[in-house]
Amino acid sequence: MNKMQEQFAYFEHVSDIGVIGRGQKLTDAFVAAAAAMFAIMAAPESLNETLAVEIRFTESDKELALVTWLNRLLAEARVHGAVFRRFELEQEGDSYVGKAYGCTWNDSIPRGTEVKGATLTALSVKQDETGWEARCVVDV
Repeated sequence: MNKMQEQFAYFEHVSDIGVIGRGQKLTDAFVAAAAAMFAIMAAPESLNETLAVEIRFTESDKELALVTWLNRLLAEARVHGAVFRRFELEQEGDSYVGKAYGCTWNDSIPRGTEVKGATLTALSVKQDETGWEARCVVDV
């Protein structure tokens, strides 16, 4: 298990999947949530990094920022016919700039479950003494 997998987890939901990202910084938790979401679609170790895309957005609400981040990543994946395995995200005030690294889908990549989008269901972004936790349900 790699370091990123130790920072994400899942929670049960009746028909969809809940993703949880944890980290010392808010952006670390968002990155871990993205890793959790894309790991539903393909095993990260089965992916190369032949493609990089940049994601920029502005959002003042931390919970809505999580949903925006995840949905922007999914949109970029669809545009490029890609799947991502590694993520970076920086925050300055309400502005976020991130990158996603992965590859285009091909026959050598075993497909998991398609994620259609991040939802507001069970949406929570909070900080405690151990760091940040970001969670939401993704529609599969």
